[in-house]
Amino acid sequence: MAGPLVVPLAPGIWRVRLVGDVVNGFLLRDDDGQVTVLDMGLPRSAPKVLAALTAIGSGPSDVTRLLLTHAHQDHAGGAAAVAAATGRTVAVHADDAHYARTGTNTPRDSRLGRLLARVDRTPFHAVEVGQELHDGELLPIAGGLRVIHTPGHSPGHAAYLHEPTATLVTGDSIFNVLGLRWSFRAFCSNFRMSQRTALRLAEIDYRTAAFTHGPEIATRPREAIRGFLRREGMLT
Repeated sequence: MAGPLVVPLAPGIWRVRLVGDVVNGFLLRDDDGQVTVLDMGLPRSAPKVLAALTAIGSGPSDVTRLLLTHAHQDHAGGAAAVAAATGRTVAVHADDAHYARTGTNTPRDSRLGRLLARVDRTPFHAVEVGQELHDGELLPIAGGLRVIHTPGHSPGHAAYLHEPTATLVTGDSIFNVLGLRWSFRAFCSNFRMSQRTALRLAEIDYRTAAFTHGPEIATRPREAIRGFLRREGMLT
């Protein structure tokens, strides 16, 4: 049986199961009802994003911000349709802004990745970027959402920490599909860099780790991530 479309993570924060637990987006709602949509999945995922708004008692008119962890098809693919439905532009880290604006692939550092990028030259519809984000920036979203630049998977890949509830959205820094694991090298701009910058997730405090690929970890998530990094030789 299919699971619920939206999964509560903390007060005012939900995970949206866009493709089961394999591809996720997120909704964050302010006390005044404003909603931020974080990652909008594949091009076919936009209807699920809009249905998720209904599921939490909101609608497109309540959406005031669209946010991306990075400009890859499975995160930015539905962004153009959601932007059209809500009338909002997209915010993304400055180093991925060009790729979001043009709907083009970020660089790949493996032979397979470069081949896949040549085959699929227009992975998603271009979107209007209304805000370019930077590392350490505190966004006025649901009481404070911190930008954590973790490049490597893409040049402008970012994780986000919702400080009031200590909820971390890892993006593709680390997957939680059949256990914690790295993202696929073929889709990385610099796989080794993605491993190094994932160490930033071992340095901050959080009570829930939410993944764009895989279910959340709500019990000792920092210890789980640190254990994974230690097993991978990234942390002593």
